[in-house]
Amino acid sequence: MKIVAISIGSECRIEHAGRRIGTGIYKAPVDHPVHVGVDGIEGDVQVDRENHGGPDKAVYAYSADNYGYWQEDLGLESLPYGHFGENLTITGGRDDEVHIGDTFRGGSVRFQVTQPRVPCFKLGVKVGDHTFPKRFLISGRVGFYLRVLEEGELRVGDHLERTAVDPGGVSVREAMLALVKGPRQREVIAKLLSLEALSGAWRESLREKLG
Repeated sequence: MKIVAISIGSECRIEHAGRRIGTGIYKAPVDHPVHVGVDGIEGDVQVDRENHGGPDKAVYAYSADNYGYWQEDLGLESLPYGHFGENLTITGGRDDEVHIGDTFRGGSVRFQVTQPRVPCFKLGVKVGDHTFPKRFLISGRVGFYLRVLEEGELRVGDHLERTAVDPGGVSVREAMLALVKGPRQREVIAKLLSLEALSGAWRESLREKLG
């Protein structure tokens, strides 16, 4: 996997349901090396810290391989990297190839996968289609959050090399079945709850689903 874009954003205000809401989803690529700490990329703003950001969701990675699919879905000739609010746009790294708990090294930074990205209404506002978050959710193309195990520097062109595959073997795509009512939901939730690397927020949410 190779990092083809690093994107950051500042807070902006959007209109939703008659209210003005702050968001950091509008991110744009930068052309300089960045410092990555335990709370994320220096200079990147994460407004809704309950659902984004913090040590368990410091960096959001998304596969560039998905861009062609979404261009066709949205009827657009092209989309700029960072369009889905991701910090790292990478070649490869599809949801069925990456597992919760896998570790990676990019530049001098060491990462660990903690959970899939679960889209909210702000993504629909961003792309101008309120139905988009649902399509994104069920597409098998949601991307994943990363915990920073070792801080360091990162730049476009660095390779994101997998250093360990989590023995639990739960892919990001399979993990999303925890949100879908069906025959495998409880099984997948149980598998996820057994993973030490799972983010605290998802652990709490999945426990609630089990009742």
